[in-house]
Amino acid sequence: MADILIYHNPDCGTSRNTLGLIRTAGIEPHIVEYLQSPPTRRLLEQLIARAGIAPRDLLRQKGTPYLQFGLDDPALSDAEIIDAMMAHPILINRPLVVSPLGVRLCRPSEAVLDILPARQLGAFAKEDGEQVVDDAGNRIGD
Repeated sequence: MADILIYHNPDCGTSRNTLGLIRTAGIEPHIVEYLQSPPTRRLLEQLIARAGIAPRDLLRQKGTPYLQFGLDDPALSDAEIIDAMMAHPILINRPLVVSPLGVRLCRPSEAVLDILPARQLGAFAKEDGEQVVDDAGNRIGD
C-alpha cells in the first residue's frame, strides 16, 4: 500500500474531494488536520521545495486574514510569508498531499491524480456533482 499523507481541513470542500479521490484509489492516507497540528517551519519549507512552488503559492487568501496582515505586498520576502503561515496556519493553502510520486498542492482536487501510485477503482464525482473519474476509473478530460 502506498504511503500517502494529506494536510487536510475537513471544513474545506476541495480538501474533502481530494481525500475522496485518494480513497477511491484504494488508499487510506495518513490525515494531518494541519490547523490542529501544523507542520514545523522546517517541514513547511521542505514541502514547499518538494512541491516546486514558492511560499506565496501556498498562501491562502480566501477566508483568512491575508489582506488584514498586508500579505498582498509583493515586497514581502519568502521568509516573511512563511513567518505569517507559521503564526496563522489558516494561511496555509490546502490540501497539500505527499506521496511517493511527489508533493502537490491539490487545487483543483483532481491534481492529486498526478501523484497517486494507484489507479482509481471506480467513478468519482466532486461534492458539487462534477464527475472527474468515470466508472472505469479513468480521469475525465484526459
